[in-house]
Amino acid sequence: MKRILILLIGLSLFSCNQKQKESKEISKDQTDEVLVEPTTPEETEFYEPVPPTVNPTGQNGVPSDAIVLFDGTSLEEWVRSKDKAEATWILNEQEKSMIVHRADDSINATIQTKKKFGSVQLHLEWKSPEHIKGDGQNRGNSGVFLQGKYEVQILDNNDNDTYVNGQVGSVYKQSVPLAKASVPTGEWNTYDIIYHAPEFNDEGEKTKSATITVMHNGVLVQDHFEIKGTTEYIGWPKNKPHGKGPIVLQDHDSPVSYRNIWVREIK
Repeated sequence: MKRILILLIGLSLFSCNQKQKESKEISKDQTDEVLVEPTTPEETEFYEPVPPTVNPTGQNGVPSDAIVLFDGTSLEEWVRSKDKAEATWILNEQEKSMIVHRADDSINATIQTKKKFGSVQLHLEWKSPEHIKGDGQNRGNSGVFLQGKYEVQILDNNDNDTYVNGQVGSVYKQSVPLAKASVPTGEWNTYDIIYHAPEFNDEGEKTKSATITVMHNGVLVQDHFEIKGTTEYIGWPKNKPHGKGPIVLQDHDSPVSYRNIWVREIK
C-alpha cells in the first residue's frame, strides 16, 4: 500500500510538472518572458507609440514625408556619377520626364542623387524608347542602383529574350523576377521598391544582408530577396563595408526616360 501511495504521489508530481512546463511554453513570447493569459480585451490594447500621420498625396500627389528627387522641372537633385559634374540628361517639359543623354559621347552619363540614403521606399516611373533599336541587353537598357551598389534592372523585354537574371525586374545577375509585368514598349512602367540596407560590424564583416522587394506595375516581382552583395557584370558579388549611398540611374547608351521619382527614408 505504501509503494502504491508513493507511486501515485510521483505520478501526480510528474503530471503537475508537465502541465507547468506546457503552461510556461504556451505563455512565453518571443522575448522568453512568462506572460499571464489576458482575460479582458483591454489587456492586449496599447496606445503608444503613436505613428506619424502621412498624407499620401500631400505633395502634388506624392506622400507628404517623401523627398522628391525628380518632378519634371529640373535636374538639381542629380549629378553625373563619373565626375560629379552637372547632369546632362534632357528634360521633356511636356511629359515632365528626363531622358538619358550623353552630351559628350566619350563620357558615360550615368547620374546619381546628391543626397545619400540607406533603407528606403523608392518610387519611380520609366519607359523604354518607342522606336525599337537593338536586341537582348542592347534594347531600352538602364537600371536603378540602391546605395550606388545594388541594381534593379530596367530593360525592354517585350519580344526580346535575354538571360533571365538580367531581364526587366531582376536584381541584376542575382535574382530572377517572379514575373514579367512590362507594359507595351514606349509606355510608362512603375517600380515601387522597399529596400533595407545591409549591416556590418566594426571588423567590416557583413552581419545582415540587404533585402529588396519590388513591385513592377503593381505586380510583385522580387519578394524580400536577400541581396548577395554588390552588382557585378563579371565576377561574384562583393561585400565591402559601406554606409549610406546615392540612388543611381544608369546610362547604358539607350534613351530611357524617367519621371515622378520620390523616396521615403526608412528609419
